[in-house]
Amino acid sequence: MPSRRQIREAVVQFLYGADLEGATDPVARRDAFWDFVTESELRNLLLATFRTVHHLVQGRADRLSEFVARQIAASTLLAAWPNAECLKRELSRIAELESRWSTALATLERRPKHDDDASVVASLGAALDGFFMIDRELAAARCRWLENIEAFPELRGPLEAVTASIRRLQRLSDRLRMVEDPDHFPDQADLARLRMAKAEIHDLRRRADELVDAVLAHKEAIDTTLAAVVDHYAPERIDPVDRAILRLATHEILQGTTPPKVAINEAIELAKRYGTTDSPRFVNGVLDRIAKRRDGGAAKQGV
Repeated sequence: MPSRRQIREAVVQFLYGADLEGATDPVARRDAFWDFVTESELRNLLLATFRTVHHLVQGRADRLSEFVARQIAASTLLAAWPNAECLKRELSRIAELESRWSTALATLERRPKHDDDASVVASLGAALDGFFMIDRELAAARCRWLENIEAFPELRGPLEAVTASIRRLQRLSDRLRMVEDPDHFPDQADLARLRMAKAEIHDLRRRADELVDAVLAHKEAIDTTLAAVVDHYAPERIDPVDRAILRLATHEILQGTTPPKVAINEAIELAKRYGTTDSPRFVNGVLDRIAKRRDGGAAKQGV
C-alpha cells in the first residue's frame, strides 16, 4: 500500500504542475502526469513481468521442436484430405504464429534492462505488449484447431501427435495469460508480487486523485483563507511549490481530515524536500495562523 507521504508528494507535484500549465484543464493532464510520477514503479513492474515470462518459457524450445516435426507430418497427411481445408489453414496459421512468437520473445530478451526509467518503461513496455498480443493470437489459433478437429473423427487418431503438441504449447500460453493479467488469478501465489506491484501503482493514483479533486473543488475557499492570513495575498505572488503545499495543508486543516499539527508538520517536510531554503519557515507561519484562526472560529461557535 502507498504511504501517506507518497500520496501527499504526488498531490503536491500534480498541483504544482497544474498551476504551471496555466489554463490547461488539470484533469486532462493526469495520464501524462502519472506516466511520469510512476516511472520507477512501472519499470520495476515491467522487469518483474519480464523475469516471470523468462522463467516460464524455459523448456519451450523442446516443445516447439516437437511441434514443428509433427506439423510437417500432419501437413503431409492433410494434403490428401480436400474437405479438411479448415484444419490445413489453422495448422499453417499456428506454425506462422509460433515463428512470430519466437521472434517477439527474442526482441523482448534484447531490450535494454539497465537504462533510465523512462527508456526501460517505453522500450520494455512496448516489447511486452507486442509479445502478449502475438501470444493471444496464437492461443486463439490453437483453440480453433482443437475445436475444428472434433468435426473430423476419422482424423483425430492420425493427428493426435500434433494435437498433443499444440495442447502442450497452449498450457504455456495459459500461464502467460496469468502473468499478463495477474489480478484475475488471485489464487496463484507465485504471481503475488506482480499483483501487489500493480495494486500499489493503482492505489497510489486513486488516492492521490481523490485528494487532488478535493483540493481543486475547494480551491476558491482555500485561497480565501490564505488571503486572510497572508498580507497582500495573490496566488501568483507565492512560489508555485509553496502554493501547492499550502493549498493541500489548508484543505486538510479546514476540512478537519487531519489534525492541524500533523498537517503542518507534514507540510514543513514537503517544503524542505521540494521548496526553497525559506519555504519551511514560510509554510509553517502561514499554516500556524490558519490553524489558530480555525480553532478560534470553532471556539466561538461553541460558546
